[in-house]
Amino acid sequence: MGHLNSRDLLLAPGLLSLARVPLAAVFPVVVRLPEVAFGVLALAAVTDILDGWIARRFGQTTATGAMLDPLTDKLFVGSVVATLLVTGVLDWWALLLLSVRELGELPLVAWIAVSRRHRRAHAEQAQANLPGKLATVMQFATVSAALLSWGFTYALLYGTAVAGALAALSYWIRAVATHRGTQGK
Repeated sequence: MGHLNSRDLLLAPGLLSLARVPLAAVFPVVVRLPEVAFGVLALAAVTDILDGWIARRFGQTTATGAMLDPLTDKLFVGSVVATLLVTGVLDWWALLLLSVRELGELPLVAWIAVSRRHRRAHAEQAQANLPGKLATVMQFATVSAALLSWGFTYALLYGTAVAGALAALSYWIRAVATHRGTQGK
């Protein structure tokens, strides 16, 4: 299970994760159409929810999926963040607050990518993470509020930053505990 396998990309969770790649390309094109951009965000959120659920529910957790899911998440979020910055929908410091979780996770994603043992352990122990899900919901709400010009966008940004920091911390705690548990195996 610790090996990366291109065939795993053809499993439903892999295909759902990969669906975020074209959505990342489409978002900058539709950002000036708030309802359409909101639809792209919603579709990306659905793929993110379903890929993990299907993988766990149907025993399709793989090392490839454990690496692919966070990478496609980062790609999609990077596209959204860059687009919001370039179009002036949000300021650079607001985007930093929105990206706290991703910035905190980036070294962890790299660690998983280069550590075969950690990929295997991560895939075998894949599970939903409440702080991560909360951070995702907060990011979605914040970006939606910004796109749809709701008045409370900046209040949501601070909540998103706190949720993101808690999520990144919880991912690191779990990864370090998993790493310690696999040492010597």
